[in-house]
Amino acid sequence: MKRIYLASALLCLLSVFGCKSHSEKEDLAQNTLTETPKKPNILIVFPDQLRRYSAGFWSEAPYKDLVVGKPDLVVTPTIDRLAKNGVVFTQAVSNYPLCSPYRGMLMSGKYPEQNGIWNNCKVGRDHSLKDDIPTIPDLFLNAGYNTAYFGKCHWLKPEPLFDDKGNYVGTKEPPGGNYVNKYDTYVPPGKRHGIEYFYESIKDSHFNPHIYSNDPFTIEGKKDGELHLPKIFSPKNESKIIIDYLKNTRGQRDTSKPFCMIWSMNPPHNPWSDDNTDMETLRKYYDADKFPEIDTLLVRGNADKEVGSYVRHYYANVTSSDYYIGLVLDQLEKMGALDNTIVVFSSDHGEMLGSHGKQGKNAVELEASAIPFIVHWPKGLKQGTTNVLFSVPDVLPTIMGLAGLGEQIPNDIEGTNFSSLLMNKESSTVKKPEAILFMLGNSRGVFTDRYSLCLRENKKQWDKDKGTKVEEAFFYDNLKDPYQLNKIDIKEQPEVSNVLLKELARLLEKTNDPWFQEKKYKDIIPYSAI
Repeated sequence: MKRIYLASALLCLLSVFGCKSHSEKEDLAQNTLTETPKKPNILIVFPDQLRRYSAGFWSEAPYKDLVVGKPDLVVTPTIDRLAKNGVVFTQAVSNYPLCSPYRGMLMSGKYPEQNGIWNNCKVGRDHSLKDDIPTIPDLFLNAGYNTAYFGKCHWLKPEPLFDDKGNYVGTKEPPGGNYVNKYDTYVPPGKRHGIEYFYESIKDSHFNPHIYSNDPFTIEGKKDGELHLPKIFSPKNESKIIIDYLKNTRGQRDTSKPFCMIWSMNPPHNPWSDDNTDMETLRKYYDADKFPEIDTLLVRGNADKEVGSYVRHYYANVTSSDYYIGLVLDQLEKMGALDNTIVVFSSDHGEMLGSHGKQGKNAVELEASAIPFIVHWPKGLKQGTTNVLFSVPDVLPTIMGLAGLGEQIPNDIEGTNFSSLLMNKESSTVKKPEAILFMLGNSRGVFTDRYSLCLRENKKQWDKDKGTKVEEAFFYDNLKDPYQLNKIDIKEQPEVSNVLLKELARLLEKTNDPWFQEKKYKDIIPYSAI
């Protein structure tokens, strides 16, 4: 990477002395990938906290008949474009609807017990992605890809290794001893898991992202580990850096190789204040003159309009993020690379948005756990939908399978490779799961194509002490009750709950979950029936 940046610096000096005009350089850069590598490129995009039905295409045929309840009235032309030319997963869920646990599973293809992240990475918690497990960037780098990461990481334990200006010094001794953020932190070299080009954005402040990068040209000549504050809306800022990376204006990558890029956007994650929202987009699409009443935007039948009063801000940041994703796709198209780029669009979890009187995530209900998942690859996949029960650890092996790297998937990956199901449904021999595991700090459960089961302990989500009994054991019938208004105690319908509990026992064993290790609540969970 140092050689690339030294060469880049020389090129920049030459340009000052008039080697090529700006327009000539731009035209040349846009054509650097006109001969697309035979291996497909990879682009994984996941905005933070974007729920499954916050996309416009769900209001149109044939997708509207596949919605559980009603979809959100949100404008998303880019997501719609991906859906209408890609494969839409109608039953994708976040096994653990929380930022860091999702990222651990996404990157590693393994469940929390194996990847090391059982809760949000935060000051005072000992949760970090294990150093010795291969991740998506590691595996694609070994397969001959350029690898790049843009945006929020949130997979490393924050430590006081910074000076008082937010610069990484690597020691707790002065001038170190400071945190840069209590929930997230800079990922130093050696902790990046195969990421070559690194552009990290931390802090939930959408117009004041805290940037660290190993490309000095993107951070005003600063060094890797020195804090940069561009004061730009984070999706706008990141899209600019990504487009420049794609154009390869300064030799950021080897254009003879395919690329694997991950883009982790912060919006529409809270805060939902005016100064953290693209207000121009809000006024254009969601202002009071268009929707005088909040409840005309909160269309789901379980939403509390007072609790979900931030809906205009949430939708505005969804729409704005969608716009900047579109700019990146447009650049891929200009380069002739879009058709042979596997674009994966998803999110780490959903957003309650007033449903059940809740905000945020951390819930078994569909608004928090149901996520979008779209695979767009015109060269390799036909447009359509799939109803396979799909969860976060499945992402890594499925993408590797689509890229023709199935034989390089590590044997200890816990997710399932569904690539054959996507590429040829008729001949695929992969078994569709009957249930997938749900986890929170104080809960376990399963999702099936009809039911959501949850066993909740007598402790709060964040308590370090272990639970001692099951406080609540219930399931929802999502077919008869799409807004999950009626909790069904497991004792009320044993013919259903017994099947769900057996699936829970099986999945707890499969993932070596602590509940299985301790045989917790064996009076309810039939471990002996596995």
